[in-house]
Amino acid sequence: MSSPARFLALIPAVLLLGSERPPEPQGLWFDGEGRLDNVTQLTFGGQNAEAYWSPDGSKLIYQYTGPEGGCDQIWTMNADGSDKTMVSTGHGRTTCAYFVGTGSIVYASTHHVSPECPPEPDHSRGYVWPLYGAYEIWKADADGSDLVRLTENDAYDAEATLSPDGEWVIFTSTRDGDIDLYKMRADGSEVTRLTDKPGYDGGAFFSPDGSKICWRASRPEGEVLAEYRALLAEGLVRPSKLDIYWMNADGTGVTRVTDNGAANFAPYFTPDSDAILFASNAGDPRGRNFDLWLVNLDGTGMEQVTTCPSFDSFPMFSPDGKKVVFASNRNGSVPGETNIFVADWVEPAAE
Repeated sequence: MSSPARFLALIPAVLLLGSERPPEPQGLWFDGEGRLDNVTQLTFGGQNAEAYWSPDGSKLIYQYTGPEGGCDQIWTMNADGSDKTMVSTGHGRTTCAYFVGTGSIVYASTHHVSPECPPEPDHSRGYVWPLYGAYEIWKADADGSDLVRLTENDAYDAEATLSPDGEWVIFTSTRDGDIDLYKMRADGSEVTRLTDKPGYDGGAFFSPDGSKICWRASRPEGEVLAEYRALLAEGLVRPSKLDIYWMNADGTGVTRVTDNGAANFAPYFTPDSDAILFASNAGDPRGRNFDLWLVNLDGTGMEQVTTCPSFDSFPMFSPDGKKVVFASNRNGSVPGETNIFVADWVEPAAE
């Protein structure tokens, strides 16, 4: 997620459910966050989100918009927050970056169409995401040089992540008339469609062992499906109810994990590939507050991981499974600020 255009935009989506912004939470750690230890803030100011580890755990790649506004751009930093460097072109809008090995990266960008930010959607129609057809997926060296275009069409192509062996890219596209998951080789070849049910499918990740894929999806029916298709024809989608799914890496064995009427997104497998850490507003009756939750692959054992009274999302375990990185509104210097945090992951003591 992102987003479809900026998944970070889900933060203002929460606020549309009510007229007041939740209080800005101060502090790095909150009562009830027993799964987290040594929480450390890595960014300070602006909008920072979707931070993902390099395969050797030495770096993070993320998207950032400064306090002055503008378009999201792709940045990297060391795992301790040092050496922050922009690696995208600085033009257009970018989203959803990921490492390909330690020497190259992929991300989606509109820079080839215009150096300007693409237009925002008309929110007088409610909260909608734009599915910019200008988004294409690009591959570059880790410093942003030697850009190579991997997709080329008039469809939305974004939300790309990599298999653990670096061989396969999984991404979201509207190329066949719906919002579906596809995979392709890291050079852009062998494109294969993985989902074909009506509704939004996106934000997919491989499991650490490469055998499974988790993602977020909507499955609208009746009048909701008709509205979904009408918005899609205009290059828009309304992300209200989303659920977590997983399947085998070849697209078989599709399994629904959540069915709670909430907005569930940003799933990532635990290091043993047996459970999923994700973001959801399931714990807030008003739907404003998003926390991290843990759930078994069969949907049992739902466990709340964060208790920050605002927004926590985009979790990813480090390659060694000892740490988790996530984005949060906690400890912001101004209302609505989102930063990147890293924490030690705590397994409960054996009974």
